[in-house]
Amino acid sequence: MSSRQSLIIEEGWPFIIPLLIAGIFTGWLGWCWIALIFSFLTLFVIWFFRNPERKIPEGDENIVSPADGRVLRVEDVSAEPLCEGPRKKISIFMNVFNVHVNRAPCSGRIESIRYHPGRFLSADLDKASELNEKNAIHIRTDSGIDILTVQIAGLIARRIVCWVQEGMQIRKGERFGMIRFGSRLEVFLPPDSEIRVREGDRVKAGETLIGCIK
Repeated sequence: MSSRQSLIIEEGWPFIIPLLIAGIFTGWLGWCWIALIFSFLTLFVIWFFRNPERKIPEGDENIVSPADGRVLRVEDVSAEPLCEGPRKKISIFMNVFNVHVNRAPCSGRIESIRYHPGRFLSADLDKASELNEKNAIHIRTDSGIDILTVQIAGLIARRIVCWVQEGMQIRKGERFGMIRFGSRLEVFLPPDSEIRVREGDRVKAGETLIGCIK
């Protein structure tokens, strides 16, 4: 995972380089306004694919946010296909200005990864959780607790990226993927977990404590 630690995530370069070349070329031709637009787009894409370091909270019981963004909902759900029994569900919305690199909410072994094709509704809608394209990552901690994190594509986001594989060990706060250009992440915790965020809270991936497991 060390290759994912650069200041700009590598998935961004196929977008950044063509925009940069277009800006230089149109500037050379004297098309100043067009060059200015390409320059703005280049800076925006660089900003979008930024990959800052984060200070990861210690403690195996502490669960961190897998994404930057705003907490949409905190709710109890009766069941989730990849995790038996009731769960506490935390939904986080990432807009186009948030860091889009996703980080593991806990340490453990990746038991399964399940991709589900779907639609591309706006990710801040509740029905996006059920209908949109998504990728579910099931982590089992060393103490045997199951944590599920789901990447959900949104209206603009059309590409879910996952860098990990089943059977891998992952550390809390480790980068595991991203979703390009606006999206949603959901975390499913055990029902007796202590939730540390509320709807409307702003969170940072790998840094903000969202819950504690017992």
